Parts: sequence; C-alpha cells; structure tokens
Amino acid sequence: MNNAPQASKTMLAIILDRVFPKVPDFFHMITEQTLKVAHTVDLLVEYMEHGDPAIAEALKQDVHEADLIKVRNLHELNDAFSTPIDREDIYRAIIALDDIVMYCKATVHEMDVLGVKPDDFMRDISHCLKEGVDALAAGYAKLGTAPASAAADANLARQADRHAEKLYRKALPILFEGTDYINMFKRREIYRHLTNAAQHMALCANRLHDIVVKIS
Repeated sequence: MNNAPQASKTMLAIILDRVFPKVPDFFHMITEQTLKVAHTVDLLVEYMEHGDPAIAEALKQDVHEADLIKVRNLHELNDAFSTPIDREDIYRAIIALDDIVMYCKATVHEMDVLGVKPDDFMRDISHCLKEGVDALAAGYAKLGTAPASAAADANLARQADRHAEKLYRKALPILFEGTDYINMFKRREIYRHLTNAAQHMALCANRLHDIVVKIS
C-alpha cells in the first residue's frame, strides 16, 4: 500500500518531464567550455615562455578534453526542447570558443613540425590571448546572474585582440629583415595562427555581447 503513492509520484514526474522537459543549464555549460579554453591558452603561454615539449604534449591532451566538452554542448543544444537564449547565439558561442582552441593546437603543432622556437612576439601575443580569454570566461560566467556587466568583459576581449594585431604588425617588418627567407616564412605562419586565434576570441566576444543585448 505504501508503494502506491510513490509509484504515482514517479509516473507523474515521468509525464511532466515528457510534457515539460528540463532545459539544460547552457550558461553553466558555456562557462565550463570557456574555462577549458582558458586553461588551453594558459598552457600556450607557458609553452611560449619555456618551449618545453612536455607542455606542448599537455596542450594537445587539453585540446582533446576541450573537444569533448564542445561535442557535449552541441549534443545538448541539438536535443534541447527550449533554450534560455537564442539557439543560434549558443551555437555560435560554442563554435567560436572551439576555434580558439584549434588555433592554439595548430600553433604548437606547426612550431614542432617546422622546428620553430618561441620568440618574444609569440610570447606577447599569447599573453594577449590569455588576457582576452580570461575576460571571456568572466563574462560568460555572469550571464546567468548579472548579464549586463558582461558587456565590459566582451570589450576587454576585443581590446586584447586589437593589441595582438598591433603586435603582429610590429613583428612583420622586424621579421623580414635580412635574408633568411625560410625562417621568415616559418615564423610568419606561426604569427598568423596566433592572430587568427585572437580574431576568433574577438568573434566570441561579439557573441557574448549579442547575448547580453538580448537578455539584459
């Protein structure tokens, strides 16, 4: 007799879940992904400062873990009955964050393949990435509680991208001095990967700002 009320409650819960499915906590999920991106960028900075192959390997493993989070987020988004914000905004944020990680991986991989060692410009641009991605992590974490204040974090990330671009432009004329053309083009390729990561960081900041405008 005592089991009947419990069984009825369970059946009611099942019916309610089917009629009104729970909405995943996308704010938390994107924040988790952003924090993983920040960790990847931390490893990139560490590699640019020390050039340690063990750090490069750790970064590659971190990229794999970041990819698992991205895939989970996309799966949850595809299956979600409803979302707290525009579905397309969530999708664009997930992909832009992943692009940052992919360029970090490409940077370290090609430095290994091409035999390029870190230099001051690579280190400084990676620090711009860290500054911007840390701002993104702070901003996305605020969406569920204080979304309006996240606009300032988005702006900080865009400023970090502009700083990275200025460093790239400063590096080029210095790079192309002399006659070691092979080294020039190798390093230019690495600089471009880093600035591409910064550009996707700015794109992710724009996605954050779009969300802020819609929900504030």
